[in-house]
Amino acid sequence: MSEQSEPKARFLRACRRLPVDRTPIWFMRQAGRYMAEYRAIRAEHSLLDICHQPELAAEVTMQPVNAFDVDAAIIFADILLPLVPMGADLAYVKGEGPAISNPVRTKSDVAALKPAEARQSLGFVMEAIRLVREQLPEGVPLIGFAGAPFTVGSYLIEGGSSRSHVHAKGFMYSQENTWNALMDKLVDVTIDYLLAQVEAGAQVIQLFDSWVGELHPDDYRRYVQPHSARVLSAIGETGVPTIHFGTGTATILPDMKEAGGTVIGVDWRTPLDQAWELLGDDVAVQGNMDPTALFADPDILEQHVDRVLAAAAGRPGHIFNLGHGILPKTPVENVGAVVDMVHAKTARVEG
Repeated sequence: MSEQSEPKARFLRACRRLPVDRTPIWFMRQAGRYMAEYRAIRAEHSLLDICHQPELAAEVTMQPVNAFDVDAAIIFADILLPLVPMGADLAYVKGEGPAISNPVRTKSDVAALKPAEARQSLGFVMEAIRLVREQLPEGVPLIGFAGAPFTVGSYLIEGGSSRSHVHAKGFMYSQENTWNALMDKLVDVTIDYLLAQVEAGAQVIQLFDSWVGELHPDDYRRYVQPHSARVLSAIGETGVPTIHFGTGTATILPDMKEAGGTVIGVDWRTPLDQAWELLGDDVAVQGNMDPTALFADPDILEQHVDRVLAAAAGRPGHIFNLGHGILPKTPVENVGAVVDMVHAKTARVEG
């Protein structure tokens, strides 16, 4: 990358492991139920309503950017949206989360899934991206995202959230050819969806593989890694940075790196310095404070911030984030306090 083409935004610079004036910070689920502004909108609109109305999705996306000095925005959407044009009957049940009333369990179920053209069937997401890009202040890039094939496929097979993933794993183990056929369909839709987001203005793409830590490393390499690699390779060809994120991934971090990603997300269960040692210094790292630390008293909260920063040790390529999303009822003032602490504690004379 030439000096003339180096990005100016500190978040984009950190993705590329370039020097920054201070460590960039953003939060997964930084737009959400912990904010009164968001709850006011949700009192009148369902989650899917917000996603389908670009003006509302843009407004929600901008709420944390307007409230805190975060270094990136992430478009408000849901990882399961691409399943709807494929034929899934998706609803959100209060107190229970997503529910798919026609889960995929057989070869014929997989065959019945329709291809989805994202620019048409998911055009509302792209319009929201365009609206947000018009509103974002200079220096605050926009992150687009999708669920990784394994996590989205698991929801589709389970019919919703699961603790054991018994249906998804059983499907994977007992119907490997059909599993791969399902993954291929999801990969194609995901690539199309993410390329459309980049065309609309997303400057970084995060691939959420939230459930992948439930797998043995051998199973990850056999059933998941090739499919995630296809997605990350296709998006990487656009030149935008990619963030590869999962939880419970201590045993598969090197395999996730091999699958791809400009940045690898690390959850709070693995100390950041140990994760970086596993990954090597040729990749940026995002993370990794425990989301529940945001409920702590200020002195304890600061200790958690310091622990992450000490583990990062000022190395280029650190993006401060939680190890997963902000939880409901998180004190808003603590979110802002962490942003300010990270910026103040990492300010550098030379950027």
